[in-house]
Amino acid sequence: MKTAQPTQGNAVDASQLGAAPPTSSGRRPASEIINFIEGTRTVSPDELAAHSITRYRVTRSYREQIINSGYYDQLKFIVEPSFEEFESPGNLDTSGEHDNTVVSGFQHKYAQTGLLLATDRCASYCRYCFRKRIVGKDSDEIAADLGEIESYIGVHPEMTNVLVSGGDPFVLRTGRLHQILDHLLPFPHLNSIRFGTKMLAYAPKRFEDPALLALFQRIHDARKAAVIVTHFDHIGEISVDAERSIRSLCTRGVQFLNQTVLLAKVNDDPETLAATFAKCHQMGIRPYYLFQGRPVKGASHFQVPLRRGLNIVRGIDQRLSGIQKTFKYIMSHYTGKIEILDLGADGRVYMRYHQNKDPEKIGKIFSRAYVEGGCWLDDLPEGSD
Repeated sequence: MKTAQPTQGNAVDASQLGAAPPTSSGRRPASEIINFIEGTRTVSPDELAAHSITRYRVTRSYREQIINSGYYDQLKFIVEPSFEEFESPGNLDTSGEHDNTVVSGFQHKYAQTGLLLATDRCASYCRYCFRKRIVGKDSDEIAADLGEIESYIGVHPEMTNVLVSGGDPFVLRTGRLHQILDHLLPFPHLNSIRFGTKMLAYAPKRFEDPALLALFQRIHDARKAAVIVTHFDHIGEISVDAERSIRSLCTRGVQFLNQTVLLAKVNDDPETLAATFAKCHQMGIRPYYLFQGRPVKGASHFQVPLRRGLNIVRGIDQRLSGIQKTFKYIMSHYTGKIEILDLGADGRVYMRYHQNKDPEKIGKIFSRAYVEGGCWLDDLPEGSD
């Protein structure tokens, strides 16, 4: 595959996939020439939609970070479109989010956790996004009636935390985030509010906004934990600005966790991931989940076979100290969050449910016969538990 070189016109204000400007007649062109990693290609909007290819969008700061990091040949795959997206099978709801939506924009899959989708926008668009059906679109899956969500939380005292996600909640104005808190903080049974974000990689200066300090202080004053779940997939994404903001917020009582997706060609080696997790630990972020890539349409080419994934995890563990090994290797499956434990000498993959709608299944170890090249639970034969 030809290696693309950094070019002008790839910053956030450049032309974007699926967003070609109108012609002089006011109509959008029937097709357009798009720059992919492997070269240019003429495609139509219908072709892009048929293959679930998200338009290109990246912030200037992230673009500069990955070019200057020394890891551009790996990190370009996170944000730059590839021909491989046309050949990647899968579906657009790998974790059953539709089935677990209880109120518009609010999911309740696991008893203790509510998931609020605050927006359908992100500062940049990850090529491997598992919410391609939502991100960059005017989605009807986004929270519209916060009062309705508040009413639902009020009659579910088993819920102890809410994760505010999207899209990325920090693309919203701080006033909107305060409005969301207005509907969450009154509940004594909620003991933490989490924000899932990749903005610390894509636009870290967002966290220099003094108004955000008041947001986190409100959570603290309500005697709840304020938690930011960062999304660093590679040490090359961690900028000086990001580290400065994280350290500053840590001193103000904000807790940090990090989730990483295991991505072919990007971070699928133990040395890179061990360095990423060690850097997170050094900054005050607890490595939380290493996610197995999902079989998302237009993004399944990022998946790594389970055998290789387990070897990578073993290599990470060999490189980290005990206090740095806080992550779990997780498959976020339709049936629940599955921790991937080992590939035994008997040729079976051993797993256990880290989370499940049925509390009786949580912690239960089970196994399936491994199929060479298998990347997902559904790739392994049913009935072999």
